[in-house]
Amino acid sequence: MNRAFFYNALIGISCLLSAGVQAEQLSLEQALQRAYDADFRIGEKAHLVTAARGLLDEAEANNGWRTELNSFVGLTTAVDGGFYENATNTCDGSDCVVRSDLYDFDNLSLWFNAQFAIIKPLYTFGKIENYTKAAENNILIKQAEVELQRQSTRYDVSRAYYGYLTARDIRYLMEDSNKRLKGALELVSEWLEEENGQAKESDKYALTAGVALLSRYQSEAAALEKVALGGLKVLTGVALENELSVTDRRITPVELPAMVLPDLKQRAIEQRPEMKQVEAGLTARRALLAASHSDAKPNVYAGVGGSLSYSPGRETVESPHLYDPFNHVAATPVIGLQWSFSGGVRDAKVKQAQAELDALISKASFARSGIPYQVEEMFTQVHATFEQVEHMKSASKNARRWMIAAYTDFEAGLIEADKIITAFQAYVLAHSDYLRLVNDYNMNTVKLKNLIGEATLVSSKDLSVNKNSAESIK
Repeated sequence: MNRAFFYNALIGISCLLSAGVQAEQLSLEQALQRAYDADFRIGEKAHLVTAARGLLDEAEANNGWRTELNSFVGLTTAVDGGFYENATNTCDGSDCVVRSDLYDFDNLSLWFNAQFAIIKPLYTFGKIENYTKAAENNILIKQAEVELQRQSTRYDVSRAYYGYLTARDIRYLMEDSNKRLKGALELVSEWLEEENGQAKESDKYALTAGVALLSRYQSEAAALEKVALGGLKVLTGVALENELSVTDRRITPVELPAMVLPDLKQRAIEQRPEMKQVEAGLTARRALLAASHSDAKPNVYAGVGGSLSYSPGRETVESPHLYDPFNHVAATPVIGLQWSFSGGVRDAKVKQAQAELDALISKASFARSGIPYQVEEMFTQVHATFEQVEHMKSASKNARRWMIAAYTDFEAGLIEADKIITAFQAYVLAHSDYLRLVNDYNMNTVKLKNLIGEATLVSSKDLSVNKNSAESIK
């Protein structure tokens, strides 16, 4: 019983250990989602969206209540007695002389002073409205930058994923071909030892050279495979020392985009993040230009203003005809105009805003003509590489049949070694070219998706960015 328990425990521990070192396996979609969560560049752009929302909050807050307060503690001269030289506040007859000891510093007193204003803008001639509109569209610009970075991440992950599959399949090709050539080399060596005349020494040299050449390409493919897998780990946030595998058993061409070219061009104009940025930028620049014009006009406001002042070492002057800056309380509701005008500065700001608007209009015009061309160019590339893939698929199949038939004939002693090497060479070149073309075709489809503005998967950490966009832009 103890021995059975011991064996069962060993089996359980070994199962736990094997589960602990099991390689993580990702599909392309899973790798993309992991990359959207792990890519710090996307996080950086998302934080810039938050900063843009802060600018919107700042613009909207300018329409709320504003409190201004200035206070200080200082020193002033101490004063005892009343208004007249006899230290009284009353006098009789013509002897009344006003005191003249203002600058006698016999004694000092503390002076507590505070001025305050609580005001709210009533009308700013469009300043707050235009700055708010500019801030709202700045959020759209920053959100488009997040999408652009996700598209860039999608391209990087797809390149690493398809590159890994391509390099792995090429390595498999080289390993299989090398195994067959080594088998032919062993057969030639046996024939030479037997001296039966079925092989020549030159056949052995030719096959040896072929094995070495395939080994060279096999090593190159293995290195590219390792590099691509390492890049995929970095992009998806997997530690380099951890195991990672992919779900696809081999690289295959993705489905050919079914939409026609005019529809793709229209989608690009409507969906491209760059076009959204241009439209939002134009609206923001127009709002900033209008705000710059409004800077020459005053702000109408209402509120409460007042001041408090207290000096314990001075007698309070309570005459309604005199203002005592050292001991008083004053407060009143106010309606006023706030005007800050600098003609040269305002004109310079208007000129700068107009120039930036004109530059953006020129950029928008170029984008509307350039984007359809980009889509048409990549659409043509996608269809061209798709046709090349189909042709090379047929070439690869037939080259493999040629290689197998040549190998069979060689084993039967019907052909010489140079024939089998030629067949192997044709198959290796055809199939490796096919695999590279599949990789190019798949990457071209990714580029086309980016060019038409096809949305990427949403990162979990960016959900708040998209969820709150409607609430933030009022």
